[in-house]
Amino acid sequence: MIKAILWDNDGILVDTEHLYFRATRQVLASVGIILTEEMYVELFLVQGAGGWHLAEEKGIRPDEVGRLRNERNKLYLKLVSTEARVIDGVEEVLSELHGKYLMGVVTSSRREHFESIHRSTGLLKFFAFVLTGEDYTKHKPDPEPYLIAIGKTGFKKEECIAVEDSERGLISAAAAGLKCIVIPRGLTRSQQFKGAYKILGDIRELPAELE
Repeated sequence: MIKAILWDNDGILVDTEHLYFRATRQVLASVGIILTEEMYVELFLVQGAGGWHLAEEKGIRPDEVGRLRNERNKLYLKLVSTEARVIDGVEEVLSELHGKYLMGVVTSSRREHFESIHRSTGLLKFFAFVLTGEDYTKHKPDPEPYLIAIGKTGFKKEECIAVEDSERGLISAAAAGLKCIVIPRGLTRSQQFKGAYKILGDIRELPAELE
């Protein structure tokens, strides 16, 4: 019996993944690196490796890579503060599930980005806890984020389920021993989701699947 739902944030609750891609691509382009959509999907949404090694391989100094990373983070913060939006159907589904399940957010996003995104979404009232990138030492696809989240729920892993949109997130959840429902969209639609418990086309299908 499922007692807790562990939600990814970007691509599941809010439409922000394309903004992170845009910010990263723009900053890397300033040093002559062309980040294609295909590269982004593989490096960021499958491997979770990021793209800074591309700059390192080009001979860019570590301090300059750090500057580029900070520049990307500032640009992304600006984009999400003005362009992030809640995905259609999310608020109604969260409202329906609230009180029936303990719910938490498990994201690799920086806390300042997460807080900026949700400053006006009204979604945080549905969650018992939020884990952001600063709350663990290893990020998805490593299982650490979900292992910590399971501990926060107080339930057994068999009583928890994860909701993800990317292969990286699925791998992380599965490695933590969780069933994972995947709802791909946008940049993640072309990915492989081997081992997913269910693959849904719309978040509004989720309540029926949980029953």
